[in-house]
Amino acid sequence: MSATRMTIEKARFNMIEQQIRPWGVLDPLVLDLLAVVRREAFVPEAYRELAFADVEIPIGSGQTMLAPKIEARMLQELAPQKTDTVLEIGTGSGFMAALLAARAEYVYSVEIDP
Repeated sequence: MSATRMTIEKARFNMIEQQIRPWGVLDPLVLDLLAVVRREAFVPEAYRELAFADVEIPIGSGQTMLAPKIEARMLQELAPQKTDTVLEIGTGSGFMAALLAARAEYVYSVEIDP
């Protein structure tokens, strides 16, 4: 594993352990999902270094990507099942749609800004 990859994985681990777990997100399915879905791939290049920070990240058109702990808590509270169909209004970066797609049978996500 390259030094860069190790740094990214350490940052992802720290995000989960220092931001998400302390915020009451303890569902192992959610935590495991956050460990494998590459959040950094959904962050605009200019903000990539903030991918695992406890901040909202600008994604253009006045929109922001939610802080990781908010996304994690939402996913935990929604608790989508493999048989569920989910409608997401406001795709944004697409990260939440990716998380939902890993848990639900179908995800429909709509965005006003192409």
